[in-house]
Amino acid sequence: MEKAELLSAIAVCGIDCINCPVYEQNITEELKNRLAAMMEKDPEEMICHGCRSDKRAAICPADCATLVCSREKGVDFCFECADFPCEKLNPASDRAERLPHNLKVYNSCRMKKMGPEKWLEEDARPTTARYYKGKMVIGRGPVLEEE
Repeated sequence: MEKAELLSAIAVCGIDCINCPVYEQNITEELKNRLAAMMEKDPEEMICHGCRSDKRAAICPADCATLVCSREKGVDFCFECADFPCEKLNPASDRAERLPHNLKVYNSCRMKKMGPEKWLEEDARPTTARYYKGKMVIGRGPVLEEE
């Protein structure tokens, strides 16, 4: 994968844009129309081209403080920063069941260990599946039924 592709597939914070339901290659007409109706926007405004793009979905913030910070510090990913992890990656329980934001530090640590490309190929989808569909087992962490 070329660097430009990799950077459009993964947000600076570690969220895997390429697996997001509103990412340009993933969004369905049904989701586009449902979100547009909820937000009273044009359905085409629901398509996201990745967190680093100027063409993010209307549901995504226009001015991501983490992206701005990474640009100021000259890093492609938060894990490359001397201040990693910082308060911008702090987890929160608010909407944790619907949003992947609590995965940022974990994903970033895995990318630092494996490299972003290998992480995206091997680790991103299983991690997200465990987060949303896994059952917490004390002493083991989140596991899927088939594990």
